[in-house]
Amino acid sequence: MEKSKVYFTKEITPEAVVKIYEKLGVSLPGKVAVKLHSGEQGNQNYLRPEFVKPIVEHVNGTVVECNTAYGGARNSTEKHKKLLEEHNWNKYFDVDLMDEEGPDKVLKIENGKILKENYVGKNIDKYDSMLVLSHFKGHPMGGYGGALKQLSIGVASSEGKAWIHSAGNSKDQYTIWDNLPEQNKFLESMADSASSVHNLFKGKIAYISVMKNLSVDCDCCAVAEDPCMQDIGILASLDPIAIDQACIDLVYNSNDPGRDHFVERVERQNGIHTIEAAAELGFGTREYELINV
Repeated sequence: MEKSKVYFTKEITPEAVVKIYEKLGVSLPGKVAVKLHSGEQGNQNYLRPEFVKPIVEHVNGTVVECNTAYGGARNSTEKHKKLLEEHNWNKYFDVDLMDEEGPDKVLKIENGKILKENYVGKNIDKYDSMLVLSHFKGHPMGGYGGALKQLSIGVASSEGKAWIHSAGNSKDQYTIWDNLPEQNKFLESMADSASSVHNLFKGKIAYISVMKNLSVDCDCCAVAEDPCMQDIGILASLDPIAIDQACIDLVYNSNDPGRDHFVERVERQNGIHTIEAAAELGFGTREYELINV
């Protein structure tokens, strides 16, 4: 497989997000879903709606989210909709909680290592294409959160999230945390489910990752650590595996004083294995050309 192109800019502004998207040379067709992380209640690090407004408008997109599978302000439709309003997402955008109503859409994963099915919000069928707009950061369970996590955990319904976290053992958000699988099985389940969403939109999906507010904790944490590294930049690609690998490499190659703390979180959870497992499934490559813009 030839190297994937990953575009990079150190400029971190709303306008730079649009500029780097345009470097991809694609036009996402039809009705565009913009998958992003809308932020848990109390989280201070998530990308604000004002920051992403120009790119969402540029692609004429609908912001899409799904309910969570853990305690907090987003694990039911009623609470989640309230928080989306509190965070001002509805002020600027059409917002679609894709698993607001069941039944879930079931995506087959023919070559999945752990999972053979992925459960996503049924409203995904409304969309012709998708822009995955990730805030790259650390993650308490996955080690890091980027494009592959957005594709997997992010697009999965509440039950689908439980299915991934449990490596296919349960869809019950209230019991999965008592009997979690071996870590690599969880990471491989993320790779499996990510492949199904990428392949659903194959040829009509693009990825942007924003490396700012680099905390070791995810935007799903109500009480997250403050960022430990300086902001790095924005990346764009058509390959979710390449863009995650490029983000990881930018962290590892940094001389930032907080670099070791961030890397420790990634390595403690064996986060790179998600990228390894995804590459084995063949829907992208870890080999990339970083193009400065």
